[in-house]
Amino acid sequence: MPKILFIAPHRLNRSPSQRYRFEQYLDFFESNGWEWELSYLLNEEDDRIFYAHGHFGKKVLLNLNFISHRFKDLKKAKDFDVVFVQREALFLGLSFFERKFAGKSKLVFDFDDAIWLPNVSQSNRKFVWLKNPSKVKSILKYSHAIIAGNNYLADFAKQFNDNVTVIPTTIDTDKYSLQEKENATGKICIGWTGSLTTIKHFEGIIPVLKLLKDKFQDKICIKVIADKSIDFSGLEVEFVKWRAETEVDDLRQIDIGLMPLPDNEWARGKCGLKALQYMALGIPAVVSPVGVNTEIVQDGINGFVANNDKEWVEKLSVLIENPKLRKKLGKEARKSVVEKYSVEANKHKYLEVLQSVIKQKKLPV
Repeated sequence: MPKILFIAPHRLNRSPSQRYRFEQYLDFFESNGWEWELSYLLNEEDDRIFYAHGHFGKKVLLNLNFISHRFKDLKKAKDFDVVFVQREALFLGLSFFERKFAGKSKLVFDFDDAIWLPNVSQSNRKFVWLKNPSKVKSILKYSHAIIAGNNYLADFAKQFNDNVTVIPTTIDTDKYSLQEKENATGKICIGWTGSLTTIKHFEGIIPVLKLLKDKFQDKICIKVIADKSIDFSGLEVEFVKWRAETEVDDLRQIDIGLMPLPDNEWARGKCGLKALQYMALGIPAVVSPVGVNTEIVQDGINGFVANNDKEWVEKLSVLIENPKLRKKLGKEARKSVVEKYSVEANKHKYLEVLQSVIKQKKLPV
């Protein structure tokens, strides 16, 4: 029975990247004869410290513990047929462990963001000098196989490795099922979901939402589902604390989903998760024409693409005023996810990658 060791930063059901990239496939791997183990760095208590402001000394100690933890992983890596690294083995700018994993087992590297670009959370700005985004190039060279979340990421990876497979970020359409919902308030809910690190994208559309609020008054409400609330610059917003247990039910309360993005390198690497979440639930999405968004959303067919503030206002207004159009686009949106972006449609691609690397030779270290 083949064995796979997953190397990732977070515990199960904590990180969207992990949940939608490999965690939702774990039962499928098991049912196909694979044993798996997850080795993560941050437990719940360490998580709170690591992503909070301050705690400089504690964060130094945490990173030392992370290094020690990965050395333990190296010792057992030879007992696994595949080591699957999601994004990075360490938060530090080292590719040492990925290189060693490639020598002891078969290394599969999965990424779903343009992580070769500088990016660090606000709470850890002081540690930016310890980051080394260019390490991604080395990891790509060491890997036996690479899984990229979209073609933009794959094109970057192919500069350093020929064995690249595109597997989109996917949705479990059994979990994200269609259900009739009651609307007790009668208001049309415009919603956005994301983390504190991406809420800046929502902030960019606040002027549009203010115009819509002035236009439609109490006919609409605006909902934000996130891990932390912020000041929404005078916009009346219903904030919902993100929780894994209620995520799908909270999203079901939205009538129109938002995915605004700036047109920059980092955003072009995004894999469209927000849009896919809305669409899987039959919720029409309005998105910026950035990166994979234009592949996922066909304007006027399964959602809308908005190029500027004027189009955002126009297209959101049309959806607010037309329930039949919302239903029609939502139906097509769900169909698109089921056919192209669901776990069911992509699960065998993962198995093919895993089975193919077993036949390869280990890399010299």
